[in-house]
Amino acid sequence: MPIQLPRRIASTASGAPGATAWLEAGRGPPVILIHGVGLSADVWTRQIEAFAPSLKVIAYDTLGHGRSALPPENAGLDLYVDQLVQLMDGLELPRASFVGHSMGAMIATAAALSVPGRVDRLVALNAVHDRTPEQRARALKRADLLDRDGAAATSEDALERWFGPAIKGAFAQERAQVRRWLAAADATGYARAYRVFATSDGTCVGRLEKLSCPALFVTGDLDFHSTPAMSLAMAAAAPLGQAVILPGQRHMAAFVAPDMCNRIILEFLQNGTLPSDMVTSGNERT
Repeated sequence: MPIQLPRRIASTASGAPGATAWLEAGRGPPVILIHGVGLSADVWTRQIEAFAPSLKVIAYDTLGHGRSALPPENAGLDLYVDQLVQLMDGLELPRASFVGHSMGAMIATAAALSVPGRVDRLVALNAVHDRTPEQRARALKRADLLDRDGAAATSEDALERWFGPAIKGAFAQERAQVRRWLAAADATGYARAYRVFATSDGTCVGRLEKLSCPALFVTGDLDFHSTPAMSLAMAAAAPLGQAVILPGQRHMAAFVAPDMCNRIILEFLQNGTLPSDMVTSGNERT
């Protein structure tokens, strides 16, 4: 059975965006898990179970999600980075490794660039980076639809993008769980966060060359929105970057194939290496 952890909620420091809710388990070197847009810390249950025996794991609700505060209407990615840094300050964590998925990967990567002294290793799962004009237009269209009609108007499209077509009940339980999470998401928080997600894919363009920590970029070869080309480009730009492209996987690989993904992530976090059977692309082994 999945572990059940109570969320802790605390107000962040003066000038911060508001209260942050988080889950915490385990002891050891700290790792912070950052979920994607429309979800919450609950999506990381399988990672918490795998990592807690050897790591101190913190999974938090980003602004507008779960039980964390709403972001202001015109929030930018920098506010989500501030939330992460101030959570670390509140937990008295001078450094940690970051693992982010989708929008969480955006936040984690931007934070690693903004406060390089606070990050040990970075894992960006299904990251979006430097969309084409057509990809950006589609993302903005989804943001407009969320603003106007709410999550119900976009959830089935999201599920198909994240899991693929619902053929022969593939990932039926996982798909149903994510559908429930999306239905329960705060409509305002989801819409505001998605606007940030839709407009922030250029934040790290031209900056990854300054990324000082070891970084791993992972996506699925069937993820047509967080594409292999994006992860490969990010790994090539980062001085200590590597990329792993998972065969047969889409946007929710860490959720539907946790054993495979956890093995990769844990090896990288603990040893700075990757399983010997992983085919990697990038600048250096770390």
